[in-house]
Amino acid sequence: MPTRRKFVKEVTAAAALVSAAKGQKSSYDVVVVGSGVFGAWTAHHLNRAGKRVLLVDAYGASNSRASSGGESRIIRCGYGADGVYTRFAKESLSQWQELSKRTTNPLFHKSGVLWFGKNNDPRITATIETLAKFKVPYEKLNQADLAKRFPQFVSEAPMAVFEPDSGALMARRCVQTLVQEMAGKGVDMLLEPVLPPSPKNKLDSITTASKRTISAGEFVFACGPWLGKVFPNELGSRIFPTRQEMFFFGAPAGDRRFAVPAMPCWIDLGDVYGVPDLENRGMKIASDQHGAAFDPDSNDRLISKESVDAMRKILAKRFPAMKNAPLVESRVCQYENTSNGDFLLDRHPAVSNVWFAGGGSGHGFKHGPAVGEYVAGLVLGTGKVEPRFSFSSKGTSQKRAVY
Repeated sequence: MPTRRKFVKEVTAAAALVSAAKGQKSSYDVVVVGSGVFGAWTAHHLNRAGKRVLLVDAYGASNSRASSGGESRIIRCGYGADGVYTRFAKESLSQWQELSKRTTNPLFHKSGVLWFGKNNDPRITATIETLAKFKVPYEKLNQADLAKRFPQFVSEAPMAVFEPDSGALMARRCVQTLVQEMAGKGVDMLLEPVLPPSPKNKLDSITTASKRTISAGEFVFACGPWLGKVFPNELGSRIFPTRQEMFFFGAPAGDRRFAVPAMPCWIDLGDVYGVPDLENRGMKIASDQHGAAFDPDSNDRLISKESVDAMRKILAKRFPAMKNAPLVESRVCQYENTSNGDFLLDRHPAVSNVWFAGGGSGHGFKHGPAVGEYVAGLVLGTGKVEPRFSFSSKGTSQKRAVY
């Protein structure tokens, strides 16, 4: 596996080749705009199908502004009754594991994922039924089981569900590793903003900020929170970027109860979630509630003292031993959801060779491999359409239905 320095040189060289003759035209089978988790895996599957692919990004793969940036993401198969996402997660897990095996530093940590639900939340029961249907291993834990198995937690939930084969993905490294691999397999890279296109029936080319023209047979826009900016008329009112705050608290010196493998990832449905200490960065905890509207280009990413104080109260209630733990890191990222939380994976409503891939943040990262395969199938004309991912199903007001 090439070193990080060699990766930077390879991608820089590839970008230089693509952009060497500004003002001239370049032609590809498919241009994928956005090298986050959806765009990278889409490019990967198109490349495997033998297509000549260009991957374009304004800031670089898994940059700090991107929804795919940051250290970690949970991968879990539980989704209540949403079998489509359970299937996608299960299919994705195997591909993430294969990618992780090809690296020297693991990209996937098999910590398991622990679910809580308040007051016999019906989503817990539905999750159990769906996991069983798709043959995903799980365990039911009552309060006595939970106290014995994971004594770090305090929970009032009468029951918890544990997915032993799930865990955490090293988000930034995952995407950058995949992009690194593609740089050596014929996928060209270009680090430059793309100007919003104004196509009628078909898009012949895109133009970059330096006025370079790039033509292709098909175009996939996997721009995450920028989708509404690139297509303001179609998506400006259908994509909702929101500010989301992450907190990393440090456990007492020498205390490994809050690190892998002793502690799993965990989810308190509709409230907060957490990731154990990975690679000595601190235990991560964050709210799953949607924050304020957010601009990924210009809004600052500082966390207020009030937010830290509020999260400390949650931390102390859930993990008494962490009551006085120091905040060792913090981060502001963004969700980028559709009206109800379903993905947007569909053709442009009026342009035959333009495809949208977005609406994934909040829960989409884990699904990257399956989403990439799905979108590649749409582009190649070989895939089966899922109505829930259609453009026509997306509203202009938020009413969350997917967690």
